[in-house]
Amino acid sequence: MNDNSHPDIDATAPPSGTGCVDCDRESSWWVHLRRCAKCGHIGCCDESLNQHATKHAAATGHAVIQSFEPGEDWFWDYRANDYTDGPRLAPPESHPHTQTVPGPADRLPRNWRALLEEREGLI
Repeated sequence: MNDNSHPDIDATAPPSGTGCVDCDRESSWWVHLRRCAKCGHIGCCDESLNQHATKHAAATGHAVIQSFEPGEDWFWDYRANDYTDGPRLAPPESHPHTQTVPGPADRLPRNWRALLEEREGLI
């Protein structure tokens, strides 16, 4: 796929940082990170408490994300509700390998699993 073949992907847009922009602003935490393939916004995944990547897509119409986890290069298209292909995006391709998952470690509550289960109605 060339860089211009998908209207929801801009391969030249750098990531907005190494963590979820919105969680950083709110002093919150995340499970995994996702990168908007259109503008580079880093948001937290749907398994995270705040689901900022999905909220960003809904607010902006930017429908394609890529995993921002080390060793993962898959893309997801919210409109198709399915995986999709995409080009190599501007570096860096993931958060630093030394960054904790979930994280960041200094903001991660000890009961983070229970908080996620509560949100999902599992407890």
